[in-house]
Amino acid sequence: MLAHVTHGQDTALPPLLIVHGLFGSGRNWGVIARHLAETRRVVVVDMRNHAGSPWAPSHRYPDLAADLAEVIAAEGGRFDVLGHSMGGKAAMVLALTAPARVNRLVVADIAPVAYGHSQTPLIHAMRGLDLAGLASRMEADRRLAATVPDAGTRAFLLQSLDLKASPPRWRLNLDVLEAEMPAIVGWPGTPGRFDGPALFLSGALSSYVLPDHRPAIKAQFPAARFARIPGAGHWLHAERPREFEAAVAAFLA
Repeated sequence: MLAHVTHGQDTALPPLLIVHGLFGSGRNWGVIARHLAETRRVVVVDMRNHAGSPWAPSHRYPDLAADLAEVIAAEGGRFDVLGHSMGGKAAMVLALTAPARVNRLVVADIAPVAYGHSQTPLIHAMRGLDLAGLASRMEADRRLAATVPDAGTRAFLLQSLDLKASPPRWRLNLDVLEAEMPAIVGWPGTPGRFDGPALFLSGALSSYVLPDHRPAIKAQFPAARFARIPGAGHWLHAERPREFEAAVAAFLA
């Protein structure tokens, strides 16, 4: 089963499952989870091949959705589900294949479509980082800057670097994530529809959810509502966390 952490207690509101994106971890969502847990129980997972969860030879969305269904079954049987990017696609497949497990669905900055980009260059950068004698995150950031110029991206990736291990190691199954990259940026074409409430929440500065994607979204999520967070890009929960929390809380309430 996926590694997961629980915040808060059961209340009259349904519990919430939070699902991170590619190269992330449940830890990235700690502050948001604790704030949302003021009104409900919140469970935050590490996806397979990430952080504290088991490594597996595949990383396809039906597998990821089955992982989430297993956690929900063990933790209470029916949840609101919030997923970002890769986690948003996994949450959508879960809602389409196991709708009885999902009460309300929040999809953060992703659509049920295949994308043309690849995150493989970041895998190459992480694999190419010289870990010899590495003792501080500051030094890791300096070394990684040679191949990843954006400071925000480096800070995000370095959250998955375990400096306490000897030698230091990435808490990511880079080989499998690279091999499965076409599936990760793609869409499995899962049939069906989820008739429950759904919020597609995107960053106003992001190009991941476009007007052209709305027919595909509405075809499988007919009750979908759309909202955008001003000043936010793809990592909208990190760039505008309080606005993100408010939008999610209002929808789930």
